[in-house]
Amino acid sequence: MGGIAGIAESGMRNEVNRMLDKIAHRGHAARKVIDFDNATIGAIYTEVQKEQFDSLEKDKTASDFVADGHYAYAKVLKDGLFLERDQLGVSPLYYGQTENEALCFASEVKALIEFTNDIHEFPPGHRYISNKTESYYKLEKQKPLDLDPDNIANELYKRLEISVSGFVVGHDPIGVWLSGGLDSSTMTSFARPLVRKLHTFSAGFPDAPDLVHARIMAEHIESDHHETIVNLDDLLSALPDVIYHLESFDALLVRSSIANFLVSQDAARHVTAVLSGEGGDELFAGYTYLKSLDQEELDNELIDITGRLHNTALQRVDRSASAHGTVAHVGFLDPKVVDYALRIPAKYKISKNVEEWILRKAMNEKLPKQILNRKKAKFWYGSGIETCLQQYAEAQIDNEEFERYRKLPSGLILNTKEEFMYYRIFRKYFKDIDNLSWMGRTKGAPKQ
Repeated sequence: MGGIAGIAESGMRNEVNRMLDKIAHRGHAARKVIDFDNATIGAIYTEVQKEQFDSLEKDKTASDFVADGHYAYAKVLKDGLFLERDQLGVSPLYYGQTENEALCFASEVKALIEFTNDIHEFPPGHRYISNKTESYYKLEKQKPLDLDPDNIANELYKRLEISVSGFVVGHDPIGVWLSGGLDSSTMTSFARPLVRKLHTFSAGFPDAPDLVHARIMAEHIESDHHETIVNLDDLLSALPDVIYHLESFDALLVRSSIANFLVSQDAARHVTAVLSGEGGDELFAGYTYLKSLDQEELDNELIDITGRLHNTALQRVDRSASAHGTVAHVGFLDPKVVDYALRIPAKYKISKNVEEWILRKAMNEKLPKQILNRKKAKFWYGSGIETCLQQYAEAQIDNEEFERYRKLPSGLILNTKEEFMYYRIFRKYFKDIDNLSWMGRTKGAPKQ
């Protein structure tokens, strides 16, 4: 996905190069480090991002730009550094202070560990300028549209089409991480007419629901479809790499990332850019539990879970793609799609007890009925991963050991033996980090 790093101090070329070494997987096509009077900044880029390369020296700007509205960048000013991250946090950014009290930043935590133990996630929708951080965007409820559902569905369709086409044009060959659910199938449907050949990628246990439905969608649009069939040994073998790149031990996040990681690994053999259906559930109410909420509660909950994406699901998308040197576009989170989705009345998001009703209406003539009528399945349920990992952890970790070590020195609680298993792997790579406040937790997992 490309990556950036820097220190607000001159003469730090070697240090910034070491930071970039830690995230070299994010871009193999180009690298540059520039030493300015008051800062040293650097960037690495993938093949599809090389056009950003010249801005480092010309504009004193290092950027990780994926698509319109999805970016993190740093610019050297006369009085210090300027940092900014996109409004929802699609592109990652972390920061801290060195022993010399100089600001340092990078696209991943692992690049900062050598230089600081004071690591924080740079908040989405914020910028840093003149030694202070300020908000430029707030995710909040908007005035609802006073339109009939047909008009809303038509406009939603147009905005999604523009979001996908704006990324796909110029990226050929291109792929889609296809689970066979409504959201990833929507991305697939928009991408197919734009390219000569569309690759689709799925992963799971044999005959897992995701594989079955992905085949249906792949046949429907005649994509070049690729499957990664996994077993428990494959999952356990991948875990160390997944956790290293993900920089998390959150059980739900790790579990969902394994299939994503393996899909991305396969995709990198065929394409340099992919589409992801992430964000559709949060914008259009794709989760079953949301059906129990009234309309005001639903609006509030969708704002909340959309605002949590930056260090959970979007982190999964970013790390899964970047681990293999590819770029992922989250089409649902294009700013123009998000702005419109926030104005769609809740009664059209869940209607007739059907989740994502307005999106289904928008895609009614484009997707097979088996996809349109498919019930929502969590990523790990659909791929068949959940039960086997839980059972393996239960067999490997006894109750006494779990109870003794489940409360961490930071006060954070490990919720399950599965999470404890992930934490032990995490500590092998991130053993010197005491402050874990930068690490996201899936909603429902207590931080204390």
